[in-house]
Amino acid sequence: MRRAEGALIMEVYEAVTSRRAVRGFTGREVPRELLERVLAAAAWSPSGSNLQPWHVYVLTGGPLAELKKRAGERLAAGDSWDEREYEMYPATLKSPYQERRSAFGRERYSALGVSREDWEARQRAAGENWRCFGAPAALFCYIDRDLGRPQWADVGMYLQTVMLLLRAEGLHSCPQMAWSVYRRTVAEILSPPDELILFCGMSIGFEDVTVHHVRTGRAPLDETVTFVGGRPPERHLAAEAVNGGGRTF
Repeated sequence: MRRAEGALIMEVYEAVTSRRAVRGFTGREVPRELLERVLAAAAWSPSGSNLQPWHVYVLTGGPLAELKKRAGERLAAGDSWDEREYEMYPATLKSPYQERRSAFGRERYSALGVSREDWEARQRAAGENWRCFGAPAALFCYIDRDLGRPQWADVGMYLQTVMLLLRAEGLHSCPQMAWSVYRRTVAEILSPPDELILFCGMSIGFEDVTVHHVRTGRAPLDETVTFVGGRPPERHLAAEAVNGGGRTF
């Protein structure tokens, strides 16, 4: 970190490599002015023809507590999920995507001490999504249903910018497409216009460092990037570039 105008500023590389989906937060309040500062800066994220297709709601305090309560009641009652308004994953994932998804599941639940066969424990762990993993703030990002794939990509760039700015402020986050299956419950609290689709939620707060986690790996650079022209460097391993040979989330 470096100091600028009396404040510590996290370097961009540090923000990128320390960002991960945190699934355990303390109850420490996130100041409103901090969230406003992050979201005002994130508004400078790129978007085609400057459409800025994101529609964001931020919940804290009583409204967030009410959302968690209603979601918890649905979960306890065994209510069926709301039908998603977009396809989260293709029905059939080809290689290498299926292997990566399976590896994530193994690492995630192994860290919790949950076996593949323990369906109830897996469901309980998944249910923490609707408690926002204890976070005191949550963001819900919508997009106009008339917009296309390029605008969805713009929303992704916006959300990444938000998460990196949160890291610069010393906070963590967890983006959650899981909220799309409780979209009607979210809508009860937010009352969004009918033309908007809920893309995802995002839990925001200070990490609870007592919660055990495993950072899932990343593919070597030469698996996902092709350089054309120029002299190749000696090694092209993404994990080595950021973590001295270790694998990072």
